[in-house]
Amino acid sequence: MGQLRDRMEQDLILKGLAPTTRRNYLLYCRKFAAHYGRRPEQLGEAEIRAYLLHLIQVEQVSYPTYRQILAALKFLYTTTLSREWEVNRIPFPKHRRPALPRVLSNDQLLALFAALKRPKYRALLMTCYAAGLRIGEACRLRVEDIDSRRMVLRVVQGKGAKERYTILSPRLLTLLRIYWKVTRPVEWLFPGQGAAGHISPDSVREVFRRAREQAGLGSWCTPHVLRHSFATHLLEAGTDLVIIKALLGHNSINTTCIYTHVSTERIGKVASPLDELPLEALQPKR
Repeated sequence: MGQLRDRMEQDLILKGLAPTTRRNYLLYCRKFAAHYGRRPEQLGEAEIRAYLLHLIQVEQVSYPTYRQILAALKFLYTTTLSREWEVNRIPFPKHRRPALPRVLSNDQLLALFAALKRPKYRALLMTCYAAGLRIGEACRLRVEDIDSRRMVLRVVQGKGAKERYTILSPRLLTLLRIYWKVTRPVEWLFPGQGAAGHISPDSVREVFRRAREQAGLGSWCTPHVLRHSFATHLLEAGTDLVIIKALLGHNSINTTCIYTHVSTERIGKVASPLDELPLEALQPKR
């Protein structure tokens, strides 16, 4: 895409989209152009519709992936190319109710962390679980984001470029201090080799995948499951839903409420109204 790619990347930055979203949008638009072997400027509504149908009917991409590809193409044609008429009449798919998130048990968490041999990756992924961080948020933590006086972690580049604070547990603080003494990071808590300076989320995902397999966990277990487990386990421990919402950085309490459906421990403790009925009165009289 050449110059067009550079201009689109600038537009994405000006829009304030997260680095991961910017990367995905650029990737999907590049794949769209490669599908036809032509530049996006030479393609229009007919080609976009045919490509989207190909994704649904032939490649059978997942629903979230399809939505993001369509969003990327709409951004390209509406913002960067200023040809909004090419995408205005393409319907956005109806929002589907997401499946309930899976969570890890204590035994599964221990097996997973035991499979992580390198201190950097173990510390990073344990931070995801201990503080409810997304993988990208954990990768972008700076040393100065650890506030041991107030026992909080500052998340500067959260989803939607929002800043928030989350909990810093005493056990996590001890673990991070041991990790710091070994690696002595200066700026980024988890430094990497790339231009960004911090460790790449993709490299963490690959290490996580190998550890997951060693721990005997299925493909459903992704780094984001650590965040789901954090929220669910807090709820089961009696933490108020509003506090969990703030720790996770959700915009709406409705998003956080999904964990009330996941917490089987809480469900199991709820008394059925049937238990309150005086059923003894139904027993035949002798």
